[in-house]
Amino acid sequence: MTSEQMMQRAVTLAQSVLSATPNPRVGCVLAHDDRIVGEGYHVRAGEAHAEVNAIRDAGDEARGATAYVTLEPCSHTGKTPPCVDALIAAGIAKVVYGSEDPNPKVAGQGLQKLREASIEVEGPVLEKQCRQINRGFIKRMTQGMPWVSCKMAMSLDGRTAMASGESKWITGADARADVQRMRASHCAVVTGVNTILSDDPGLNVREEELPEEFRALYTGRQPLRVILDSALRTPPDSRLIGLPGQTVFLTRQPHQQQKDRFAGVDVDIHELPSTPANRLDLAAAMAFLAEKYQCNEVMLEAGPTLSGAAIQAGIVDEVVIYIGPRFLGSDALPLFHLPGIQRMQDHIALHLSDMRMIGEDFCISARIKSV
Repeated sequence: MTSEQMMQRAVTLAQSVLSATPNPRVGCVLAHDDRIVGEGYHVRAGEAHAEVNAIRDAGDEARGATAYVTLEPCSHTGKTPPCVDALIAAGIAKVVYGSEDPNPKVAGQGLQKLREASIEVEGPVLEKQCRQINRGFIKRMTQGMPWVSCKMAMSLDGRTAMASGESKWITGADARADVQRMRASHCAVVTGVNTILSDDPGLNVREEELPEEFRALYTGRQPLRVILDSALRTPPDSRLIGLPGQTVFLTRQPHQQQKDRFAGVDVDIHELPSTPANRLDLAAAMAFLAEKYQCNEVMLEAGPTLSGAAIQAGIVDEVVIYIGPRFLGSDALPLFHLPGIQRMQDHIALHLSDMRMIGEDFCISARIKSV
């Protein structure tokens, strides 16, 4: 087997967990020539990393093996000891890596330490694929921002709800199950106060609704639930506040009386800067989630106004749009509210990255081209 084939197996292992937040997803294969002797991946923060799990799996056969690992082995002590030390102690002869670790605490130091221990180092191999599975971690480490995916559901004529606000259901059960997968794979789910007031959503992962093939990968972690609420208008008895997991409010400068409504309620409230238009600064909100809560990937589940504002603020990396085969009519609500676009040259360009059928619905993923 070639290095690319071994690394592809390591990539598949890294994808065996929906999210290892705040850590990256990492897979590792140990082999003697074409014979795989050990495999491992990182399940959750605080537990053994992929390399250590692969070494344990290989046992005595780790000595003299080649390690194929999707991300440069760490060289610093965090919640677990450095992986380079484990590789050296196990007698690994060669390390083939997929991409360098952007974490300043590593950033090439792991590879250097391996070379100093007379371990042969090769790479990067399948770098694009290895970076793709950790695009959020890489963006947080290099830009101090999370990767933001804006999820929407629309009818075939581009509508998201009736004029009354009724929207259940535009898409079918299979598409809604895929949304559960998205939530499980993101560090945080973000919405606006208007969505809370109109829909009273849970924004949680409902394990029983996950697609069957992903249930075994789900670790039970609930994503951080984040409400952008400038004036703390959210009712303290909203459904999402009483669910398992952590709820966070990002607000401007609410009155003390508004804060007092949440006395004794298990939520975090943080005041953030405003824009010149006296609105919550969306870029500052994302940077805060990256710094305070170490969010790698953020899923935006909001209405046309907040979703459109996030796109125009330049904080959205990709849109994921589920399309139901139905027409809702011209009186229904549009997909995005994007004011100010008057000429074709002012359009927001997209790069289609994925198109697939989910049950009777269609799903399109597209990168914002300026990203």
